[in-house]
Amino acid sequence: MEISKQEYQKYVKDREQASPIVKDCALAFVIGGGICVLGQAIMDGWMAMGLEKTDAGTATSITLVFLSALLTGLNLYNKLGRYGGAGTLVPITGFANAVVSPAIDFKSEGFVTGMAAKMFTVAGPVIVFGVTASVIYGVILMLL
Repeated sequence: MEISKQEYQKYVKDREQASPIVKDCALAFVIGGGICVLGQAIMDGWMAMGLEKTDAGTATSITLVFLSALLTGLNLYNKLGRYGGAGTLVPITGFANAVVSPAIDFKSEGFVTGMAAKMFTVAGPVIVFGVTASVIYGVILMLL
């Protein structure tokens, strides 16, 4: 049985579910905001322990990367991502998740050819672009 392209498109349109965009946006806002509030609480905690603001910011980044990697390893970050959608893409935690997820997926391939090689499949281009952009900006700044 063959159907035309128009018939197939009608078939798909009849069976597709409407996207709850308002609900998805609200959940992304709440989850992303919650991650940011957690980050601020962690930073306030580091400052309460006596770190200066810049050092507390660095310690906060390290803590958030660690927590994101840990939650990814325990398969909790992915569950949060299914619920909160784009809200889990808050830059530092989303980046840590993007580095750890492929490494976990390919751990059966071995440490070097699996985990280490696949760890940067998603994050590698981001790192390369960031380093390249910083060099170009530095050269421009130096020339000006």
